[in-house]
Amino acid sequence: MTDRTRRTLITIALVAVAAVWGATFVMVRDAVAGYPVFSFLGLRFAVATVAFVAIFPSSVRQLDGATVRAGLVAGVFLCAGYVLQTLGIAPGMTTPGRAAFITGMFVVITPLMQALVLRRMPRWTAWVGVGAAVAGSWLLSGGGAGGGWNLGDTVVLLCAVAYSAHMIVLGSIGRDRATGPLTLVQLATVAVVCGAVGVAVEHPSAPTGGRLWLALLVTGVLASAAAFAVQTYAQKHLSPTRTALILICEPAFGGLFAWVLAGESLGPMGVAGAALIVSGMAASEVLTSVVAARDERVVLEPSLEGPPAHLIEGDGGE
Repeated sequence: MTDRTRRTLITIALVAVAAVWGATFVMVRDAVAGYPVFSFLGLRFAVATVAFVAIFPSSVRQLDGATVRAGLVAGVFLCAGYVLQTLGIAPGMTTPGRAAFITGMFVVITPLMQALVLRRMPRWTAWVGVGAAVAGSWLLSGGGAGGGWNLGDTVVLLCAVAYSAHMIVLGSIGRDRATGPLTLVQLATVAVVCGAVGVAVEHPSAPTGGRLWLALLVTGVLASAAAFAVQTYAQKHLSPTRTALILICEPAFGGLFAWVLAGESLGPMGVAGAALIVSGMAASEVLTSVVAARDERVVLEPSLEGPPAHLIEGDGGE
């Protein structure tokens, strides 16, 4: 296989990952309409953990104390993000399409959080991304019209903040840990925490129905374990910029599937806002790599929750 053919196939696989991520917003909304949120997430991440071990069996052997500790911290924030996102798209909250675009804002929130927590000031491209994303969210909410922004939107925005905190953990205490075992601990953490809450509070029945099991398999196997495998392989052959540019299509796929599968329509103002949010994500992801100084490198971690966010570091990790 030639390098060009390999890159083409990898690109197609990454587009498929973004499409699967986008489709999960509608699938999860439908699943939790008839099954408790924490119990669904516990099962989803139990499936993801088993699938991950099947794909990356060496991750179990590579576990050590430092990796487990870092993974537990990262897993807590990952768990918070998924719980908030799932609650935010539950029936009666926000719509899957809006949730997809609001969730994507974590890409532009991460550089700001990096400045606050790690004292690494973002470049001007991050501010461009923030400005575009804020303007986009204003338009997505109806441009200030009454009844535009709702409680579900706020919950999903808090999810984006939790995802940003998750990226900061990966870029700090998780930076020197092997990616595979670190990811395994995170998946298992979410499975255990959500499963325990589900059993204690929700007292779920055994999952039944083809739609629920389809959602569990797609989100657990394809959107988590398989998506991670594709990203890990892709980053050995594609540049971080190209990888990120493909994966930021996730919100667009989310909006597309919400329209096709759920009949959701954002309207002209909502579409304009969604486009601004994606543009802000692109500015933060792509331009940041372009303007990085010579003594800096771009860190792009394989993501478990959507498009990875860039973290800029010095060559020495300073």
